[in-house]
Parts: sequence; C-alpha cells; structure tokens
Amino acid sequence: MKLTKKTRYGTRLLLDLAQHQDEGAVQMRDISIRQNISVKYLEQIIRPLKKAKFVKSFRGPKGGHMLAKKPEEITLGDITRLFEDQSELVDCISEPEMCPKSDDCVVRLGWQKATIALYKELDSISIANLLKRKNSITNSL
Repeated sequence: MKLTKKTRYGTRLLLDLAQHQDEGAVQMRDISIRQNISVKYLEQIIRPLKKAKFVKSFRGPKGGHMLAKKPEEITLGDITRLFEDQSELVDCISEPEMCPKSDDCVVRLGWQKATIALYKELDSISIANLLKRKNSITNSL
C-alpha cells in the first residue's frame, strides 16, 4: 500500500496546526512556507479536513485555520481513511462479490487480517503522539 500525497501532506498540515495551536489561527501561507507545500495544494487538502471536522477556518485579517479537535483525537487511521480511495489492501475485502472464490479464499482472509492490523496500528498513532515525538527530536538538537 502506497499512501497518496494528499494523505502525507494532510498529516503534515494537521501536525503543523497542532504545533502552532497556541498562536491562534494559522494562515495558509505560513504553513506553506514551513512545510514546503504550495498554498494551492494546501487549499485542496484542507477542504476534506474541514468537512471531516478536523479543521475549522476563520475569515478576516486575523483569520486562518485551527484544529477543530484535540490532537489526541485525530489519528493516522482517520487521516488515511479520509484521503485514500480504498482503505483495504485488496478490493475483494470490501467487495467480495467481485471474486467467485471470496467465500472460501484463505488468501483473502490473510489480506483482511493484515488490513485490520494495519489500521489498528494507524489508529493508535495520534497527531498528539507525532507532536510529542517531533518536540523530543527538536529539544535533543
């Protein structure tokens, strides 16, 4: 499974908002500079994040974006499910009717078990966990 750029950059955007949440609303151009992602691409990424209620936005001269949830309430699993077209490792897990062998396919069961394990791990890693890790790395330099 290869994650899309939207998933990777969406995670970086959320981590940036968490890192700067004490400063109030964060402007897109500041995120763009810090993360080296174009403002145009960030604007595409932020729409689904707002729709999923991970981010809230404010208009005006002091406007910008903030996390709508606590960093510990947003997981890598949440972000991956939001941006990836398919969250299963193989199509036949969610669409068993596509394969005539799906009812008794032990390989399908293996992929299903691997998908469950992957998301269990992704769901255990929150933006808060990543922020703590980032801070410990920064403080040790």
